[in-house]
Amino acid sequence: MSKKLPKTLTKSKKRVGRGYGSGKGGHTVGRGQKGQKTRSKVGIMFEGVKMKKSQIKRLPLRRGKGKFKSKNKPLIVNLDLLNLLPASSSVNIDSLTKNGIVDTKQAERFGVKILGDGEIKKKLTIDLPISKSAQKKIEKAGGKVVKGD
Repeated sequence: MSKKLPKTLTKSKKRVGRGYGSGKGGHTVGRGQKGQKTRSKVGIMFEGVKMKKSQIKRLPLRRGKGKFKSKNKPLIVNLDLLNLLPASSSVNIDSLTKNGIVDTKQAERFGVKILGDGEIKKKLTIDLPISKSAQKKIEKAGGKVVKGD
């Protein structure tokens, strides 16, 4: 009742610094003689020499509260601007750029979000991220929201 195990093809990695029995010498174990690399791992920030500033140190430092926040926020379109669109039309980036409400390049780069400032008098189908207050106003006017935020 002996099961045959599959043969392993990959050899296990030589573990350095574990004596002669490890198969990678003893003493210096393939690390050379003296120096930074023989004693421990070299830090991530280290880039070769002390005089040259590392890449991370060369990057500009952002100060203040919002230093970890992203800079890219969506373009804001208020509801009163949507009155420029024809009734019962679909509101997406293409329709907003055709009617000159937003710029094409900026809309594709940052995205567009509809906020509920102003009144809407037309039935529209919204296919963009939208605030809750704007969604209520559009549904009240008889429109519908396909994709909310």
